[in-house]
Amino acid sequence: MSARGFTLIELVITVAIVAILSTIVLPLADLAVQRTREQELRAALREIRGAIDAYRQAVEDGHITKSATDSNYPKSLEILVEGVVDIKSPGRTKIYFLRRIPRDPMNRDSALAPAKTWGLRSYASPPEDPRPGDDVYDVSSLSPGVGLNGIPYREW
Repeated sequence: MSARGFTLIELVITVAIVAILSTIVLPLADLAVQRTREQELRAALREIRGAIDAYRQAVEDGHITKSATDSNYPKSLEILVEGVVDIKSPGRTKIYFLRRIPRDPMNRDSALAPAKTWGLRSYASPPEDPRPGDDVYDVSSLSPGVGLNGIPYREW
């Protein structure tokens, strides 16, 4: 009778090959997850910044009331979802700029409201030291991480 099966050497070589392949695949999987989250961050930043710019344009076009001391920017991110009354509309309908506020994908705290996951910069704050204030001029990620491009997420 001939013996069937694998020798100990064949099993050890197979396990070594699987171990080598797993050390290659796992970092690539982590990289793919990070790349996906960065794409979500870019899309969310684009969406919010586009809504802020649309709000500003609506103010400049006279659709939203503005006092002499106000900037042309919204007071909060929530206003972009709640909407504002269009003073040029005969029926005083509301203008909405966002359906919902996207969450910062780099923020893992699910207990926070989506608007609280973003760092806010007011129009009055300098670009090198962004701070919240009376309005929302820009948003940024609060994540201390660095992107695959070498730029910290806070500076995107």
